[in-house]
Amino acid sequence: MINSRAQKRNNRIWRRRQCLTCGLVFSTEEIVQYENVWLVMDKSGGYSPFSPNKLMMSLYRSCQHRQGALNDAAALSETIIQKLQSKFIDGLITSKTITQVSQVALNRFDRAASVNYGAYHRQ
Repeated sequence: MINSRAQKRNNRIWRRRQCLTCGLVFSTEEIVQYENVWLVMDKSGGYSPFSPNKLMMSLYRSCQHRQGALNDAAALSETIIQKLQSKFIDGLITSKTITQVSQVALNRFDRAASVNYGAYHRQ
């Protein structure tokens, strides 16, 4: 490995590597697969893998009134995932915590999106 950098904004690690056989230099990007390391406890007490896609689609539904809704939802989901990292205890989190963190982020981003999200995810 020649060089390595953590990209905090999107939870990835970028690495520059060199082939030992031919000397070719290339870049790789390592991405955490949250589905394999995080579990979410729902209201009924059941567990399911954390799904970044489910979070993003929920945010997208809340931001549909915006012109760049898909890009906004993608950026918001990365921000929320970053904030959630400190909330996981032994790889577990409640759906209520995810909803609360998402609600705070949406409230700061777009009040209408926050209201839409809150209507869909009532506590």
